[in-house]
Amino acid sequence: MPAKPHPYRRRRRTTRLLAAAAGVATVGALIAALPASAGETAKKPGHQWPGRYQDVQLLSFNDLHGNLEPPTGSSGRVTELHEDGTTKTIDAGGVEYLATHLRQARDGNKYSITAAGGDMVGASPLISGLFHDEPTIEALNKLDLDVTSVGNHEFDEGAKELARLQKGGCHPVAGCYVDGETFEGANFPFLAANVLNEKTGKPILKPYWVWKKNGVKVGFIGVTLEDTPGVVSAEGVKGLKFKDEVETINKYAKVLERQGVKSVVALIHEGGLPASAAYNYDCDSPSGGDGISGPIVDIAKNITPKVDALVTGHTHAAYACTINDPSGKPRTVTSAAAFGRLYTDTTLTYDRWTGDISRTAVASANHVVTRDVPKAPDMTELIAKWNTLAAPIGNKPIGYISGDISNVGTESPIGDLIADAQLAYGKELDPETDLALMNPGGIRVPLTYAAKGTEGDGVVTYAEGFAVQPFANTVNLQDFTGAQLVQVLKEQVSGTNAASPKVLQISAGLTYTLDLTKAGADRVVTDSIKLNGAAIDPAATYRVATNSFLAGGGDGFTTLGQGTNDLVGGDDLAALEKYLLANSSAANPIAPPAANRITVVK
Repeated sequence: MPAKPHPYRRRRRTTRLLAAAAGVATVGALIAALPASAGETAKKPGHQWPGRYQDVQLLSFNDLHGNLEPPTGSSGRVTELHEDGTTKTIDAGGVEYLATHLRQARDGNKYSITAAGGDMVGASPLISGLFHDEPTIEALNKLDLDVTSVGNHEFDEGAKELARLQKGGCHPVAGCYVDGETFEGANFPFLAANVLNEKTGKPILKPYWVWKKNGVKVGFIGVTLEDTPGVVSAEGVKGLKFKDEVETINKYAKVLERQGVKSVVALIHEGGLPASAAYNYDCDSPSGGDGISGPIVDIAKNITPKVDALVTGHTHAAYACTINDPSGKPRTVTSAAAFGRLYTDTTLTYDRWTGDISRTAVASANHVVTRDVPKAPDMTELIAKWNTLAAPIGNKPIGYISGDISNVGTESPIGDLIADAQLAYGKELDPETDLALMNPGGIRVPLTYAAKGTEGDGVVTYAEGFAVQPFANTVNLQDFTGAQLVQVLKEQVSGTNAASPKVLQISAGLTYTLDLTKAGADRVVTDSIKLNGAAIDPAATYRVATNSFLAGGGDGFTTLGQGTNDLVGGDDLAALEKYLLANSSAANPIAPPAANRITVVK
């Protein structure tokens, strides 16, 4: 077996070159300050020493989630805003096209870095998720990714599995997937500055990394959202502590400065919400940062001015904004939506005299990963390899639909379908089961009538179902009082969910009104909550089906973590599969649910 390559080996660029001394006022003084060999090189006839300013290209993307093949439905489109106010949608994404776009963007740029903002893996389609995301790591290696922060989904299978993705080695349970091949791991570092081992108090992975070329040095600090334990299963974050993003970045910016690195980019898996869904919306109008809200705004305003740019993620939104740092100076903040549909191209102008980025010269924009460019042959080969391995499982039909079942809206048709499937499964476990609740974040994509553009027959395959529910949660049953059930519904729009509501998808029979003209918990109209037409009795007991993530109090639903009479069932995807097989056929497919259980007042 061939020797394992050195971690973070580069296939594209040589980065271990001479470092120029910072702060030298003249070329002659600069040469004098360099080692003798470098000075002699600079004095050779015809040799041109680099000028003071050097443009560095920073290509970035985030929230790939293992989408190697072009994502389908709304997940595979972006909205473009035109000057006259009209919009159009563009089919986008697919790693074959992403590779071509990145390689074309790098062409002619000798100083180019590619970075990512986390959630490269996790919640992945079958082609990657079935193989514990090894295919995505292979693809990212081929993309020549230099560095990424960790996202919350990097912890879906726990810290040990994340370490394996970094270092390599076959899966401890599934083993090696290809005879004679051992998984080599990532050629790039995952950065986890604010994720600490509870026992040692030290980061579980590298906190920062420095890119170097011809005296240019750019440091990268990677963090994930502090609230990762609230959005990941308890088992996934066991033994870990997540620290404040701003505090951590400011700490390591000082560390880098002491090492002579004054140009710093923060890779932050936390994001914002622009006022428009268009990828090219100008979120700086009418003034810096006014067009974006959400957690990243306060984070950006408090991160030290030592940091020159922020690459963000998590919200799956697209923006290229400036938000003022604590000194009042504009600083670029970007996010490239999700699923590989966009990439961001940022120009960082490096000052060789000071070793810092000239902020006034920073320019950034998002670009669509269109599908009108040639496919990258190496990515086509990679996809074919893993699809061949997945085909026996992925191509199995599990149901039939008469039209697209979308994942759009406060209450979505796919959300209703999943909740109904879990209620049916719950009744099999316990006939006394009354209702089911599903978290919207656990539903990754819609079901499309022609998912790959070739079916056209409404067949739902196992691969498509896996893409909808890839987390391998179980369906659990718990008892709650009526008062607790009302509190659960109020937690959708209060507490940690007040600013960004997480509206649960509900099974047939449960109805209520959500009044968005009100604030906080009052948005749930209590006397409108009914089950099968009857008002909820605060003192009565209700048997509720949820997935294991919600049953543990995830997504801010602390009351769901207080249920009694627990019963742990089987896999949630198996419940959906069973429901589809029992309730649909080629002659009688399931129609998209009406999504009319929640009355929304705006």
